[in-house]
Amino acid sequence: MKNNNSIHVYLMPGLAANPQIFKFLNLDARFTLHSLAWFMPKKDEAFSEYARRMTAKIKHKNPVLLGVSFGGMLVQEMAKHIDCQKVIIISSVRTRKEFPIHMRITSKTKAYRLFPMQWVNNLEDFVGFVFGPSARKRMDLNKRYLSYRSPEYLDWALDAFFNWEQTVPLENVVHIHGTFDLVFPVMYLQDYIPVPKGTHVMIMLRATWFNENLPKIILDEF
Repeated sequence: MKNNNSIHVYLMPGLAANPQIFKFLNLDARFTLHSLAWFMPKKDEAFSEYARRMTAKIKHKNPVLLGVSFGGMLVQEMAKHIDCQKVIIISSVRTRKEFPIHMRITSKTKAYRLFPMQWVNNLEDFVGFVFGPSARKRMDLNKRYLSYRSPEYLDWALDAFFNWEQTVPLENVVHIHGTFDLVFPVMYLQDYIPVPKGTHVMIMLRATWFNENLPKIILDEF
């Protein structure tokens, strides 16, 4: 049973993913977990405006926002609209400057706009294009967690992802990253807490590490 002084932690999944990616997360009674989910963006909606609308789902003051991958980018945008105790990003980036080379090229050339519609029923190609061939190999694990397939959402998400404008890291952001993450390789990152041998999907595969260490990170005891 949660106590009245519980710290509220809001969880935001990654691109196209549903809240099931957090099903192995189990923190102690000091914390109450709340799952956030993607909703349909408005036509040509700015990422910052979408983030502002997402903050309407936050029902507690001064929460902890935790986001994975693209969700990590979103919670940083959300933190520009509300006060947060802490922002935690996992398997993500703090600025667009931490994108690997192929993502920078894709962003510059707008190549992501070429064939988005065909990926709605072929998430293997979608994930492989956005995150690279290594991520495609994980699709057997990921398929049941990637349920946001509408072309309107995917078109918007790709545009928001590759055109993210943040170039200066926000304060009060804690970055947790796996040393074996091939989507956002650590060689491009500036400041993060390493999870040895953690991959891009470590929120599921390394849940024991997170259950043990997230409370310490949230409470600045890590």
